[in-house]
Formats: sequence, structure tokens, C-alpha cells
Amino acid sequence: TKKKELIGNFKNNGKEWKASGEYDEVNVYDFMQLAVGKAVPYGIYDMKLNEGYVNVGIDHDTAEFAVESIRKWWNHMG
Repeated sequence: TKKKELIGNFKNNGKEWKASGEYDEVNVYDFMQLAVGKAVPYGIYDMKLNEGYVNVGIDHDTAEFAVESIRKWWNHMG
């Protein structure tokens, strides 16, 4: 798995166009208690086809989640 990310209205260094004077209020600090949940990504990359598949869970990072991610990849792309 990759880095887990908090889900919520947190500061993001990306850019988005908005009309002047229109701003979204965000939390400056990424405190877990302010999060809606946590995203747990699990990715599989097929080097032969140069394609990737990412399954994102919102529960725990377990072996069961990894196996289910591979099963979903197999059913969709395998």
C-alpha cells in the first residue's frame, strides 16, 4: 500500500481556478479528529501492458483488503 491520506476538507497544494474573492474554507492542519475518514490505496501495475489499477479502501489496511484488491483487479483487467 501507499501513504494513507486523511479524507476531509484539508489544505491541498494543488491549484484550482476560482473567481476572485471566492474561497473554500479549509482546515490548515491535518488532525485525524477533523477527518471524515482515511483513504487506503492499493495499486497494481502491469508492466507488460503499461497499465495500472488502484483500489482505494476506507477501512483498515489488512491482508484481506490486499487480497480483495487483487481479486477486483483480476476481475476488471486480468
